[in-house]
Amino acid sequence: MVKDGIFLGNRYEVIEKIGAGGMADVYKGRDTMLNRYVAIKVLKKEFREDQTFVKKFRSEAQAAAGLLNPNIVNVYDVGEDRGLYYMVMELVEGITLKEYIDRKKRLSAREVISIAIQMCSGIEEAHKHHIIHRDIKPQNIIISNDGKVKVTDFGIARMVTSTTTTTVAMGSVHYTSPEQARGGYSDEKSDIYSIGITLYEMVTGQVPFNGDTTVEVAMKHLQEEITPPSELVPDIPYSLEQIILKCTQKNAERRYSDVDELIQDLKHSLVDPDGDFVQIVPVGNADTVIITEDELDDIRSSYGDDDDDSYGEEYDEDNEDDDEDDEDHDSDEVNPRMNKVIKIMTIVVAVIIILVLALVIGRAAGLFRFGGTGTQQEQESDQVKVPDVVGMTLEDAKQELNDAGLGWKIGKQEESAQYDKGYVMGQDPEDGEKVKKNTQITLDVSTGKAEEQVEVPDVVGQDEADAQKTLEDAGFKVESTAVYSSQPQGEVVATTPEAGTQAAKGSTVTIQVSKGEEKISVPDVRGTDENTAKSTLSGAGLNVTVTTDYSDSVAQGNVISQDPSAGTKVDAGTNVNIVVSLGSRPVSVPSVVGVSESNARQMIASAGLTVGTVTYREDSAPAGQVISCDPGVGSSVSRGSTVNLVVSQGQSSSGGDTDEPDDSDTGEGQ
Repeated sequence: MVKDGIFLGNRYEVIEKIGAGGMADVYKGRDTMLNRYVAIKVLKKEFREDQTFVKKFRSEAQAAAGLLNPNIVNVYDVGEDRGLYYMVMELVEGITLKEYIDRKKRLSAREVISIAIQMCSGIEEAHKHHIIHRDIKPQNIIISNDGKVKVTDFGIARMVTSTTTTTVAMGSVHYTSPEQARGGYSDEKSDIYSIGITLYEMVTGQVPFNGDTTVEVAMKHLQEEITPPSELVPDIPYSLEQIILKCTQKNAERRYSDVDELIQDLKHSLVDPDGDFVQIVPVGNADTVIITEDELDDIRSSYGDDDDDSYGEEYDEDNEDDDEDDEDHDSDEVNPRMNKVIKIMTIVVAVIIILVLALVIGRAAGLFRFGGTGTQQEQESDQVKVPDVVGMTLEDAKQELNDAGLGWKIGKQEESAQYDKGYVMGQDPEDGEKVKKNTQITLDVSTGKAEEQVEVPDVVGQDEADAQKTLEDAGFKVESTAVYSSQPQGEVVATTPEAGTQAAKGSTVTIQVSKGEEKISVPDVRGTDENTAKSTLSGAGLNVTVTTDYSDSVAQGNVISQDPSAGTKVDAGTNVNIVVSLGSRPVSVPSVVGVSESNARQMIASAGLTVGTVTYREDSAPAGQVISCDPGVGSSVSRGSTVNLVVSQGQSSSGGDTDEPDDSDTGEGQ
């Protein structure tokens, strides 16, 4: 398992696992160079040492990399890093067509055709590049969240050449074409057959052929006719049913010639659902399929099936004579015919007997030697020496026998104390024996060595890489999971099974790797009083420091702000700084003495203060001028405080100086 957070190729960050297939796991990742999310397919650990699987994995990337089409999942990059073989693809958010069918059971005709046209558009693009998919099925069709249909997984795709290509690589048996099931030539029409089976499942909610074994299903593709969809869904449009039946003809020549022709009929079906425009080539005798025992053995081997079920062959009964007109012929017309036939047969038999006697007498007399031992030479030239294939992989053994002009079939499949899984542990006839060409050699294949019990090593406290190596050296496969722990990040916390217990060699040991202590979400203490804030943060396992500042909006003693901010994930014991309000920032009383009352009022308002009481008295200062203020000029006061003013009325009319103001003075002259 690839750990979240690692980088592949110093470029692609692995975020999380989002899926798994037979050969590879799929992760959501981020391309740090282009800053976009991608899907990263990583070859599973058990296949990394097998060059056959590595080659197959790379071939998928090569097959799909050159295909740029809105209905194909794009492949961006392929590489290898630290023994991990990976492929970088377009990330498509959505579900597979298989999941969609499972949810809806059956799809409407218009929905089927809409999906099919998009699917076929992607497959047509591949065919234009001479690439056949060979594994078309609902599991490999993705419907994105915005309704776009995309074809993916070109894992067993193959370039089509001008020569016939025979291969044992087959797609899922429920969707495979008859020619693929027989291990024969597969081309674009093989994909069209699989498209037809996929359409059938969309319409009916089920595949046309099912069985207890893969071989049984494969044989049904070869020998049984598909149940017309209308028998399961009576209201299916006639044209759509005919399209499905044409796609799924057992004889490839009776299918659509190419995907573009299929797309045109699908579009026609949208506007003329019950039209009779689908043209299917009439049935010919070539459609009858006879399966030989050798071909049946090949099919069983290709699908990995080891059952001994026997299957009946198909017979063409069209030539049974139903005409009873011959009974009306008179016996006197039949006898002369029979006499003539008997005479001819008698002459032929006599000639054959004479030739045989002449040959026997001639050989006995030495007349027919023809340069040597005749028959003996012919027999020897028709024989080959059986090669030694014991100890080879099954694939290598097949190739060796084929090169020698011999066939093969699977015999026993059982555990071996000597040979690993998939290796030949015995053969019959044995090596060195001479047999006729095309003889089938029986191969006994190992299913793996008998399980050996070994003790699980103690790797707790080691870092992940060292622990994995220790366990692998002991013969185990390793998977890892990340857990919160007080132990340092990357260190092994525990194993399953536990250290010291006995487990089968080759089995999987899961290691729990520390990702550090669980992160704490910082509480929001803004607006609370200082003591409450301290209590809240301490209770969450965090440390607190306090600073102060003035604030016009937050009351004195309450928290103005915090760092880290609320909701941030931090380690336990992280310090959180809170800023506590000192109230409004103090302001100085402006210098209003000596200015007019109106100017003084403006200056006080501009400073954020208000004018309180104003007292008027006689003074030598000009009338209307501020004599003094309280608080005095320069005093620090809170914003909004009041400032009282004393304003001059000027001197009295008597011209005399007085120490105290005379409120009764009217200011009139004497």
